[in-house]
Amino acid sequence: MEGQDFDLLVKSGLLRRVEKIVVDSHRHLHEAQGREWSRPTAYRWLRYESSAPVARLSEGVKKLRRGAAEFDSDAVDKACAEASKKGFLN
Repeated sequence: MEGQDFDLLVKSGLLRRVEKIVVDSHRHLHEAQGREWSRPTAYRWLRYESSAPVARLSEGVKKLRRGAAEFDSDAVDKACAEASKKGFLN
């Protein structure tokens, strides 16, 4: 998705869907570890205010995987199917 037109990713809703998957995984990992969680914590962790939010999401996924986080497989499958239909998969 990183190389795709940002406006199209936003308009399609795909960016929001992927963002939700990553943030939900971050929340579940924190809860499983007994750590306090908040949405602002997740966004700070992602450094989502940067000029490259898709790259931040990609980095976040890699960090979460290293931390043994789990992702909602149904949500991931749906996002991948949508991305594929719209030609967004790299």
